[in-house]
Amino acid sequence: MTSTETVLTDQLALEIARLGMVGESSDVGTLHRVTELAARAVPGCAGAASVRWALPSPHGLPDRASGMPDMPLQDGRAGAEENRPEPLAAAASHPDLAEVTDRQLSRGHGPLFDVVADRRALTADDILAETRWPEAMSDMLRRGVRCFATTPHQSPRVLVTLTLYGVTPKALGPERHAITSLLVAQGTAAFSNSQQYDDVHRTAVQLQAAVEARAVVDQAKGILMHALGCDADEAFAEMRRISQTRHVKLTALAQRIVGHQGLP
Repeated sequence: MTSTETVLTDQLALEIARLGMVGESSDVGTLHRVTELAARAVPGCAGAASVRWALPSPHGLPDRASGMPDMPLQDGRAGAEENRPEPLAAAASHPDLAEVTDRQLSRGHGPLFDVVADRRALTADDILAETRWPEAMSDMLRRGVRCFATTPHQSPRVLVTLTLYGVTPKALGPERHAITSLLVAQGTAAFSNSQQYDDVHRTAVQLQAAVEARAVVDQAKGILMHALGCDADEAFAEMRRISQTRHVKLTALAQRIVGHQGLP
């Protein structure tokens, strides 16, 4: 990897703003856009990697749609090991950084997990002097990384971490903070907005199905009223009786009646 000068141009600013918009994109697609923009926009950043995490449910199981209070991992802190967030998707701007991320996630410990546990950013200005995560630091050094900074961002339902990598010590100076925070916040917003859109769309589909089912049942009632010479309540009661005795859903029964297929 080689570090290049980066400038937040109007085009980059527009691309960052568009991250939070709802669109048809996978989790990995959104993460790739976040990492690619980080590598281009953050001064001193030679590459980046991001991870989306599943937040734990009240029962200690990962839950895509559940936002929970902070649950640190261990050393006497509030949460338990089994209640920690789990990685859902990851992306990196370079293949070697993807390997660094994948190896850390497969081990289940390292700076990423500490950031997720405490919900606080972590920085290593010079990996050669860093002693906290020897395995992860070794992975980074073998791929030319000399410094890194990981920033978390959590919305009520989504947690994302963005890690920036530099090829020289202290390459990721204080000027990176604002852009990094903006990028990871916009990436989190994209996931959160997508979830809300999916929820609304799912509700709309369910309501549409309910309306269509009600219409079919009403048509079937009309047919039975005509055939049996009864009123609407009696026709509906007869449909319910047939549905229960023959173990057929009421909607399926109504569809058979409307389609002149006879009773099951």
